[in-house]
Amino acid sequence: MNFKDLYQFLRKLQKNNNKEWMDEHRGEYHAVRDSYIDWLNEMNIKLAAIDPDYTPTNGKKAINRINNNLMFHPNKPIYKDHFGAGLDQESKQGDFYIHLGVNESLIGGGYWHPSSKILKSIRAAIDYNGEDLKNILNKKSFKTMFGEMIVDDPLKTSPKGYTQDHKHIDLLRRKSFAVSCPLTQKEVMASNFEEKVIAIYKEMLPFRRYLNQAVTV
Repeated sequence: MNFKDLYQFLRKLQKNNNKEWMDEHRGEYHAVRDSYIDWLNEMNIKLAAIDPDYTPTNGKKAINRINNNLMFHPNKPIYKDHFGAGLDQESKQGDFYIHLGVNESLIGGGYWHPSSKILKSIRAAIDYNGEDLKNILNKKSFKTMFGEMIVDDPLKTSPKGYTQDHKHIDLLRRKSFAVSCPLTQKEVMASNFEEKVIAIYKEMLPFRRYLNQAVTV
């Protein structure tokens, strides 16, 4: 895929964020979107080849709508400034997320503000074997690629059923468990971008497996 075309389209859309402009450039939008879907389908095959537990996710299913949800966010622009897609969608919330945008590009994964049921399961796993998760998070290569988990708004006290002196209280207070690797547009447009995506997927895999196992047991 020519990611330069993707970024150029998004820059023009950001300057002309209205339905009239989009209608006039609908063909350009679909050309970029279809090319991105084809690329996602290629990545879908490559990621499935390296992970026996990978859930195949067609590019058309993986890609998110470019329209913002104005019903819940009426002050947002009509259209997003990025193309987002979630591969490995056994669970929509726990997918392998690729975000390519004008102001931000990244690859992320995990559970961001999951339902209370999912959060309860993750906390139960941490209570049982939180050391395993901490070992994943503290691995040098993991920290180099992702840093810390994405900051959320943690509880100020302990969650119900856990004491404040629990050895993993720092994790139990969290409401989200997700990481991301920032990308520059230059990195995305580089010839080795697919290899970088695969490297990020592999490094994130133990983290995502821990969480996915937590919510399925």
